Amino acid sequence: MGQFLGAFCAGLLIYVLFNPSIVALESAQQIVRGTPESMSIAKMFGEYYQLPGSTAVVSMPLAIGAEIVGTFLLVLMIFSLTEGCNLGRPDNNLAPLFIGLTVTSVLCLIAPLTQAGLNPARDFGPRLVAWIFGWGAAAFPDQSGGFFFVYILAPVLGGLAAGLLFTWVLEPLMRKTESQCCKEELAERVSPSLN
Repeated sequence: MGQFLGAFCAGLLIYVLFNPSIVALESAQQIVRGTPESMSIAKMFGEYYQLPGSTAVVSMPLAIGAEIVGTFLLVLMIFSLTEGCNLGRPDNNLAPLFIGLTVTSVLCLIAPLTQAGLNPARDFGPRLVAWIFGWGAAAFPDQSGGFFFVYILAPVLGGLAAGLLFTWVLEPLMRKTESQCCKEELAERVSPSLN
């Protein structure tokens, strides 16, 4: 709920700061807010897998898959870099750098397809602001539920899959390795080498 409120407030701030420019652009290009043409402006508040003005064709299944994979990779990397059971993880001071590089890589991979939502709150909060301030159907353009499946459900599924993989497979393997390393280190301390 906190992330949603933060994203909603960020959307409000964007609207307040850019409203004069938005109104001027709408007037200059004769764009009526809420029409399909206004999606070119509404996209500043949320992600669209059918990018206005784009020649690329991105189907809903492709967009869902991209969001699942992108969120999966990000969450898996965060767990791998921050959980204590990972003996091979870098120093804690370097984890933010590697997480940032992961975000950059994921953006390069899926942003051309879906604009990389990755977080349901980050998309839904500002999109709701666009709906409130008159973009209406342009804020939620896919009436077949594409917005929900691509930007809400897919990131949740990707994050959940990464969490389950890490918790049920990777973490037990790392703990087993950690336990084995500790046993070997203890054995070396107790019985010194006979070299």
